[in-house]
Amino acid sequence: MSEGKMKKALVTGITGQDGSYLAELLLSKGYEVHGLVRRSSLPNTARLDHLEEFMVGASPRLSLHYGDLSDGSRLFSLIDSVRPHEIYNLAAQSHVRVSFDEPEHTGNTTGLGTVRLLDAIREVDSSMRFYQASSSEMFGASPPPQDESTPFYPRSPYGAAKVYSHWITKNYRESYGLFATNGILFNHESPRRGETFVTRKISIAVARIAAGLQDKLFMGNLEAVRDWGYAPEYVEAMWLMLQSDTPDDYVVATGTDYSVRDFLELSFSHVGLDWEKHVEFDERFVRPAEVDVLIGDSSKARTALKWEPRVMTPELAQIMVDADMETLRLSGTAWIDRPYAPE
Repeated sequence: MSEGKMKKALVTGITGQDGSYLAELLLSKGYEVHGLVRRSSLPNTARLDHLEEFMVGASPRLSLHYGDLSDGSRLFSLIDSVRPHEIYNLAAQSHVRVSFDEPEHTGNTTGLGTVRLLDAIREVDSSMRFYQASSSEMFGASPPPQDESTPFYPRSPYGAAKVYSHWITKNYRESYGLFATNGILFNHESPRRGETFVTRKISIAVARIAAGLQDKLFMGNLEAVRDWGYAPEYVEAMWLMLQSDTPDDYVVATGTDYSVRDFLELSFSHVGLDWEKHVEFDERFVRPAEVDVLIGDSSKARTALKWEPRVMTPELAQIMVDADMETLRLSGTAWIDRPYAPE
């Protein structure tokens, strides 16, 4: 790439939590950003609406393209036409519980979608740099703390599909000399997290209960322990991996451990409520196979990438609850006998 030429990035999964934060980061660094969007009968780009200024004009810096990880020919033609310098593969069927209901679909997108992208890079331009979103769910039943050398033991179709993607990325790196990296990200959350994921499910319920709009929250396993970080910080680590001199694999995590029960207590106490008065067990939310404890050791990323997490779980819970409280306030929802209200 000639000096001064604008870098191009292609982001799959750009409409998701991580994709939207990564798009913001790349745009702030002067990139031209292209995003892969699945065709839907309903609008699915809400997380990108605030970036509309980058999509207009004669030379937009943010462009969205229809496509799907299950369509190899479309991926090839898009990569060939855009010719990005960096590709970030964040797209997946990423809900662990749903992967038990849709194991074949999960394998086809979350697993095989990665090799379709890698093969397109190999054929179009092997100098493109590739980031694969690996997952802490690959570790599954392996005891913590988990780092880059911890054996994989996935406990879900999602985790198994991510293991395939992880290893095929390493294989293409070693077989064809591609600059291909794996970011093994532990759980990372934000107000943009999907509403069916446990942390967002909790923060939305806390806001609604505080507003008097509901009384109960139904949950599954409360004893699962996770290493929760803040999504905007984790996309910084993704970018840093593709700026390195050599491709490698990195765990990205805070190194702290909190249970789902802890997250409930942190979230409810933030609005002055006792979580035990509002939470009830529902066996529908229990997975066929549970992952008990995931705690990451990100020493390698901290040393090699100079990356450090700043927001820890207690602050994260407050950020998410405050955001959902504010969303209710802006929607004009009436606040009824609330013990807490955003300023």
